[in-house]
Amino acid sequence: MQLQEIMKIVDGKVVAGKEHLDHDIDEIFAADLMSDVLAFTTPGSVLLTGLTNVQSVVTAHVAEVKAIIYVRGKKPGRDAIKLAEQKGIPLLTSPLSMFTACGRLFEKGLRSENDLVQP
Repeated sequence: MQLQEIMKIVDGKVVAGKEHLDHDIDEIFAADLMSDVLAFTTPGSVLLTGLTNVQSVVTAHVAEVKAIIYVRGKKPGRDAIKLAEQKGIPLLTSPLSMFTACGRLFEKGLRSENDLVQP
């Protein structure tokens, strides 16, 4: 699924990286703890988070996340936007809660690799 379709599903708006909306996305990952992002996300995923500081972009870059969607209507600061533009990471904002955004994306077939792991 392309990022532009994901944006519509979560009622998103582009904050940075409009030129990257044609990225293909197969997985999502949702977390506010950046240590969880580093430990559990799959490269190429979209990150849903409420953490809007520059650390979210740094973590996304290290984890090879393709895009970040900030939930609950949160917007990143100038430093985060500037870094995302430098790193080529699209930033979106959604008015939805993390739970609702994840639910909508799940309904459309997007999963996290962690969902596939059996205990």
